[in-house]
Amino acid sequence: MTHYTSYRDAVPSETNGMAKRRPVFLAAVALAAWSAAAIWYFYSNGWLAYYGDAEAHLNIARRLVDANTPLSVRIGVVWLPLPHVLMAPFARIDALWLNGLAGALPTGACFVVAGTFLFAAARRAFRSQAAGVTAAALFALNPNLMYVQSTAMTEAVFSAALCGLLYFTVRFRETQSWGALTGAALAAAAGAMTRYEGWFVLPFAALYLFFAAKQRRMAVVAIFSAIAGAGPLWWLAHHWWVAGDALDFYRGPYSAHTIQAGKPYPGKGDWYLAGLYYGVALRLCVGLGLACVAIAGAVAALARRVFWPLALLALPCIFYVWSVHGSDTPIYVPELWPYTFYNSRYGLAALPFCAFAAAALAPAAPKRARLMVAAALIAAGSGWWALHPGPDHWITWTESRVNSEARRAWIDGAAAYLGPRYVRGSGIVSSFGDLTGIYRKMGIPLREVTTGEDGPIWLSQLSRPDLFLWEEWAVAAEGDPVDRAVQRASSYGVRYRLEMSIAIDRERPIRIYRRVGGPHGKPPLAEGVVHGNA
Repeated sequence: MTHYTSYRDAVPSETNGMAKRRPVFLAAVALAAWSAAAIWYFYSNGWLAYYGDAEAHLNIARRLVDANTPLSVRIGVVWLPLPHVLMAPFARIDALWLNGLAGALPTGACFVVAGTFLFAAARRAFRSQAAGVTAAALFALNPNLMYVQSTAMTEAVFSAALCGLLYFTVRFRETQSWGALTGAALAAAAGAMTRYEGWFVLPFAALYLFFAAKQRRMAVVAIFSAIAGAGPLWWLAHHWWVAGDALDFYRGPYSAHTIQAGKPYPGKGDWYLAGLYYGVALRLCVGLGLACVAIAGAVAALARRVFWPLALLALPCIFYVWSVHGSDTPIYVPELWPYTFYNSRYGLAALPFCAFAAAALAPAAPKRARLMVAAALIAAGSGWWALHPGPDHWITWTESRVNSEARRAWIDGAAAYLGPRYVRGSGIVSSFGDLTGIYRKMGIPLREVTTGEDGPIWLSQLSRPDLFLWEEWAVAAEGDPVDRAVQRASSYGVRYRLEMSIAIDRERPIRIYRRVGGPHGKPPLAEGVVHGNA
């Protein structure tokens, strides 16, 4: 187990609580300024919603505050809810939803929390201010993370939870306080409600606390498990209530298991390839310099008997290798077949581990040289990005750009066509998913768009379109449920006319239909109707 002396030995000159907290406060301020600068840079270039997942997270958050269906349906399935809950107050504000800052602001705040906890944890674990500075700086100077924390992606939210769990478990071992235990449990609960690797972490954290506790071990584990495990238990119950299957997030129609549908990919059933593909993603995300420094730092940390922090921060990486091997979660990187991008950002899960491990080298130097050594470590770990400047060298940004080119093109085309023709209140029936980016681009309330997430309303429209399918517009990807429903509606006398088909590269064409007759509907005026192909 990890060996620590009293934290009071860490900074002998600190004689009061305010002095002890001042470096943490300064670290938080510096991280907040850095986060704001990054958000402004990516926002000013129009890159906040390049990731398809970022677009989806934005719109799920908006649905929480802008829909006519019950909250139990709007909270969604598969993706865990905490990031959407954090974004929802910002997504309620039209301007922030439309420009993407509704996702950037809360995730940027989570980045600040993550970096601050990492600083405090390294400072406490290594009893060195220089170690804390090194860990936080290496974490923050990674441009792949700075791009992701400027979007509606969930990596920064999970990093905040993981680094919080790290800090409070380290603190609990030293203080044995109920406050530290509660903090650890709440951080673990937040992680478990953000990403599924948070579920993987829970039993290991409970086991560590059992051995770290000096008394009442069973009570410590029971309290931690009750708080941290409440979220996953609720999520299972939610899926059982909404979908009739507690494991719908794992094997339902929107799960990775179903999306992959048994398709082979590199690493599936092969531990070597799973490790290889994740290892390349790790190097591309954290940078070769930091990866090398982290190896040396891990050796130094183990020599100082700092075991638990390294084990905890390594767990998400182990989870991803395991997921590639057996959970239908492929990772594609441009250096390996099929030489493309998919889930390569998962390599960022290793960044807290690498930053923390590298920090172990700072206190190994003589006390007077520690700040100089810290500066050298920061330069070595982040210098890779100085030698490879520009977003084209940042795999998270490149992945988002490459994979979104077709989607952004048809979103722009569909929004440009529908924008001047759509009359507020006339309604749209559509799939949710990527198509929702069209309505964010148009700036229309999502409550005017009926999708498969609308439950009974949607099912009624599919079964009796003559009674319930009243929307003037239908937007569908070729062959999707909306496309099929519109075709089937004609047998009930509900007629929709194809107004535009947008085909980009090899993507399924996007079809825009307009109602031209049938029960409960009147044909639109002939003039102003535009037919086209893009």
